[in-house]
Amino acid sequence: MCATVETECTRTESRVERVAQDAGGHRPPASAAQRRETNGRVPQLAGWWMLRVNPTWLTAQIKPHFKLYKTSTICKSETHQIKMDPEMDSQLKIGFIGAGNMAFGIAKGILSGNVLPVNIKVSAPSSRNLGRFQELGIAVTHSNVEVVCGSDVVFVAVKPHLVQIVLNEISRHVTDRHIIVSVAAGVTLQTLEELLPENSVVIRLMPNLPCVVQEGALLFARGSHAKQEDGALLRSLLHRCGLVEEGPEAWIDIHTGLSGSGVAFVYLFAEALAEGAVKMGMPSALAHSIASQTILGAGRLLRDSGKHPAQLRSEVCTPGGTTIYGLHTLEQGGVRASTMSAVESATERARELGRKSAAGSRK
Repeated sequence: MCATVETECTRTESRVERVAQDAGGHRPPASAAQRRETNGRVPQLAGWWMLRVNPTWLTAQIKPHFKLYKTSTICKSETHQIKMDPEMDSQLKIGFIGAGNMAFGIAKGILSGNVLPVNIKVSAPSSRNLGRFQELGIAVTHSNVEVVCGSDVVFVAVKPHLVQIVLNEISRHVTDRHIIVSVAAGVTLQTLEELLPENSVVIRLMPNLPCVVQEGALLFARGSHAKQEDGALLRSLLHRCGLVEEGPEAWIDIHTGLSGSGVAFVYLFAEALAEGAVKMGMPSALAHSIASQTILGAGRLLRDSGKHPAQLRSEVCTPGGTTIYGLHTLEQGGVRASTMSAVESATERARELGRKSAAGSRK
């Protein structure tokens, strides 16, 4: 995986300063204007760390401290890449506040990439859900502050009504090196930024339950101080969790209704399919097994074929056949309108939670 960023070679960034300080205690030359322009962020991608600096200075200051180092000029605009050992990327520290299903699913996806279990830490007030993280080799704690202080990327994976309490607790420990990723339904970027220090890098993420089996659908939106490279880093971390897309924040609540809650709608339909087969005489276990495989196969065909659902549906129907009779019954029952209304209701509920959260943060 590779990405390029065009810039003046004389720009420096705070994260490069941290690397240099770790390497030899030296700071790169940088004016105040240059520091404001870059906002102290460096894009980082799996297997590649993009550092936009003066190559001569970097060679002199950092090369002696890393065995694997490569600089290449990409074009005349002086875009530079530094390719690091994939092990370097694995040193990124990841923290989770909250140990529920979403946190567990995301953690499993991240572990299937370059990040090592030793570089992940999870906190929760009780030990009830921490055991499954420990089975993956992940360190656990009851201290949210400990997670924040030891992490570069922090996933806030708690219930919406707990977000304000958690952020108030950790706020004074959040620095410009952190990326705070919230997966709390309905809690807006504005609310998150108001609860955190000024200029904090915040990303709002909405995953869904199939992240647990790396088949999730995830949508994220960047806050006002999050750069494209921050989004690229998050996408790189999460790509093993399933489909990862970026969009405007207005889409997040819609995604909650479509995919976050939509998973339960699909389960309800699967249950109804199986119960229909049981009614007609099939054993329950077999009926549920076939129903789940039917939904899995239909979903994969829909995703991989690129065809519109209506086209695939028409390909199953034959004139006077069984499928068109069954579809007629579903339409009579209002399944289409009910499903659309379900997505609408879930979306509106997510928005309502956001308004409540915003009102609570201003009290």
